[in-house]
Amino acid sequence: MSRVINPDSAGKDRTRLTKAIVLAIRDLAQQTEPTAAARDLAAFIALALSAIAEGIDASVAAWEKRDYWVKADKFRMEWMWAGALSAKMKTAVLAEDWASVAMLMPQIAQKLSKVQVSANHRLGKPWDGAYKKLKA
Repeated sequence: MSRVINPDSAGKDRTRLTKAIVLAIRDLAQQTEPTAAARDLAAFIALALSAIAEGIDASVAAWEKRDYWVKADKFRMEWMWAGALSAKMKTAVLAEDWASVAMLMPQIAQKLSKVQVSANHRLGKPWDGAYKKLKA
């Protein structure tokens, strides 16, 4: 019997989500006023950061199994910002505090500055309907 390979690992999800966040930040930066699309974009960023923060422990589990504690802790520290900024973004979006959203955007963009998104990406618009998910 051959090995079973899971194509949906936490690392691949994190890569896909970071690229989608970069696209959402670009689109949100072009918005001039808070519309339904802007709400969806901001809500998607909050939800995606939350998903990234939840997937960190799954990524680190293999290292901890092999007693690579320093590497695991370093990785957790590198991604600790995702959970904190997700919570701030969530409260700002639900309160419709667009000044706070505007202040959080450069912080998130700075953390994801090394993420490259090609012009021929196949991500689509994963932020459609994200505001309803955030409110639920």
